[in-house]
Amino acid sequence: MGMQFNLVPHPTTPPANPPFEIWASVDYAGSLGTVATANIWFGVRAPASRFVIPVSEEPKRASGLWETTCFEAFLRDNGDESYREWNFAPSGDWAAFDLTAYRAGHSDAEVDPAPYIRMEDNLTWWGVGATITVPAERTWLLGLAAVLEEQNGTKSYWAIAHPEGEKPDFHDPVCFAAHLP
Repeated sequence: MGMQFNLVPHPTTPPANPPFEIWASVDYAGSLGTVATANIWFGVRAPASRFVIPVSEEPKRASGLWETTCFEAFLRDNGDESYREWNFAPSGDWAAFDLTAYRAGHSDAEVDPAPYIRMEDNLTWWGVGATITVPAERTWLLGLAAVLEEQNGTKSYWAIAHPEGEKPDFHDPVCFAAHLP
């Protein structure tokens, strides 16, 4: 089952000119027993050379990925306050956190296997893909987001939906605007 979403920048953090587009697609591959696989692709319709792209010699779990170019997925079991935050860097570095409620009870999530992350550069657009596993047979509320840092220092914050306010907040329930599957 595949879905595609257009991400929009937060009104207070627009990208530099010329503007560009970001989209995300999610393919829920179904389950093998109690575990399901989700393939998430983020695409940016602008040359990768325009952005700060982190480099890592060996992809690993890392912290602070959101401080520069990073893609994020948030999954919350429908009807529950707890949720999981995933961070995917173009370098292959990643992070996963479990939260018990809105920005509360933050801890490293136990993840096995680690997400499979890859970057594709097509000169006029680029993308980052991440394959993750999630517990099967649940309906998830899904938030997809991106932080993009441009070479000129501009940072824009993108999501399927944003709450009202002066600052972007991907943890806000408004951002959980899609369903998986």
